[in-house]
Amino acid sequence: MKVSEIENHLKRFTVGIAGAGGLGSNCAVALARTGVGKLVIADFDLVEISNLSRQYYFLNQVGMMKTDALKENLLNIRPSINIVVHQTKLTAGNIPSVFAGCDVIVEAFDRSEMKEMIIETVQNELAGIPLIVGSGMAGWGKTEIIRLRKIDETLFICGDESSEATDDCPPLAPRVSIVANMQANTVIEILMNKA
Repeated sequence: MKVSEIENHLKRFTVGIAGAGGLGSNCAVALARTGVGKLVIADFDLVEISNLSRQYYFLNQVGMMKTDALKENLLNIRPSINIVVHQTKLTAGNIPSVFAGCDVIVEAFDRSEMKEMIIETVQNELAGIPLIVGSGMAGWGKTEIIRLRKIDETLFICGDESSEATDDCPPLAPRVSIVANMQANTVIEILMNKA
């Protein structure tokens, strides 16, 4: 299949991204570059200097809302992409409305309790919509243990599922980007199999 055919197919779909940090920003860039037609991005944080080590932002964007900065970056990559941003903290109560109409949702949270919350919410309130979760990407090296695990037809986990971020084992750009791109690749695989 030619790139133009892939882009023509993908432009019909909408992908939700829950969080615009290391996973979410890098995944969004990969999806925009590949031709996904619409992204729905939700986050409530500002870009900070410390984010620049692993997130898809630039020095001149420090202090901006992550959603606004990411939208700006994505439009510089693909001006035709439709981007809807929600500057809000996601909860079990608002996830169904924020991501209504999405064909796939990408989870890009830092905290395990937020990951659990979105899994439960999507499975209960948005049944049938695939959710791609990131888990285990801190540190460096050990690329061989990063993998995709398919739980069922609607739940996929990308990462090593064990590397927790700590002061001595922080999330660094290479492993975060690998997992983010694995999430994007999984989204593309799902969407390319949709008629």
